[in-house]
Amino acid sequence: MTIEFTGRRTTVTSQLKAQVEAGMERISRVTRRCTGAHVILTEDKYRHIAEILVKCRGEELVARCESTAMEVALHHALQTVERQAIRNKQRFETVRQHPKPLPAAAA
Repeated sequence: MTIEFTGRRTTVTSQLKAQVEAGMERISRVTRRCTGAHVILTEDKYRHIAEILVKCRGEELVARCESTAMEVALHHALQTVERQAIRNKQRFETVRQHPKPLPAAAA
């Protein structure tokens, strides 16, 4: 999976990159279909904003979180994307396990 980093009015440190790579590892284990991610880190006065866009086949997972510390904002954004991935996986498994019944005329 390719991960792109963008820092707006801030620098992207190696610690933040390591945190993102660990989070993306968890997300890729859940979906197994993700091709890339874009992480945007923004700093405005006292606010630190982390945006994550994960591109998977057929869907896009997006999270935007804000906090007073960049690590906390990034952690919450990664958790949000992971919850979205789990929810989508469960939804598709349910559709596959319970197919629609055939109409009476076709049977």
